[in-house]
Amino acid sequence: MTSTITAGSAVSAGPAPSPSFPARRRGSSLGRKRIEIALFAGPALLVYVAFVLVPVVLAAVYSFYKWNGYGPIQDFIGLENYRRALSDPVFLSAIGHNLFVVVLSLVVQGPIAIGIALLLNRKLRGRTFFRVIIFIPYVLSEVIAGLSWKLLLQPDGPFDSFLRSIGLGSLKHLWLADSNIVLWTVFAILTWKYVGFAIILFLAGLQSVPAELEEAGRIDGASWWQIQRYITLPLLGPTIRIWAFLSIIGSLQLFDMVWVVTGGGPAGATTTMASYMVQYGFQRNQLGFGSAVAVILFIISLVFALLYQRFVLRRDLQGSLTRGVG
Repeated sequence: MTSTITAGSAVSAGPAPSPSFPARRRGSSLGRKRIEIALFAGPALLVYVAFVLVPVVLAAVYSFYKWNGYGPIQDFIGLENYRRALSDPVFLSAIGHNLFVVVLSLVVQGPIAIGIALLLNRKLRGRTFFRVIIFIPYVLSEVIAGLSWKLLLQPDGPFDSFLRSIGLGSLKHLWLADSNIVLWTVFAILTWKYVGFAIILFLAGLQSVPAELEEAGRIDGASWWQIQRYITLPLLGPTIRIWAFLSIIGSLQLFDMVWVVTGGGPAGATTTMASYMVQYGFQRNQLGFGSAVAVILFIISLVFALLYQRFVLRRDLQGSLTRGVG
């Protein structure tokens, strides 16, 4: 009887510890994953906090003070810097210049890049060479490209001499000194500089378009233009929307090319929000006011980015993120 009871007790007590092993293994596996995530993402997160979040917070703090960048920060003026910026006609015109570049980038650069990408996506002799040539301006430094164009567009410079040599001398202008055309000149330089990136981006997107669909369209009697309009371009939509997002954000934050070529002149005809910020914040030692302009630029870019992702990129982002289970 004693042995039977002991055996029964052993049988009933035996399986009890077994469920703890999978739970312990899951816990240790989850802990290792967290450590791996911390090791890989930690340095990048620290850099992001140190060089993005902290400067944004400091700029927001400085924007409430009248400060020249030297000495202690004591002269608190509240929202005066923001009122000054938003009531300054030069800054308001700078916002208009940024919006001008935004609109023209979408209306001019986009169709040009799509058209060239569609042509280079066909089987042409030397298309690799043309792809390289088109992409070269994008890989050039903005300073090098800007100084080169500044020298080319000098009065009676190489570009004017070229116009005279082909019988178009009457088209000569003060390309960088005439306030009526200088913004168009800057946009032409920006198009030359950045359209190559858009073309390469669209060419990459075209590689994801199934060749079977184009073949089916040709079998059904569709012309090349009809195939591009009804098959290729709709499937290229996500790439176009991503490019538009990058182009608009870049246009809102435009600085380097404008600063090198015109410095924001003549008479503020090419001033952008970023060049206005640098001019007042650093050249005139009004760091508090420049910080307010930086915050305004940050808010405009952030609001646009959030709205664009909410209403334009929402369909493209659906299903791209997965949720952990367990």
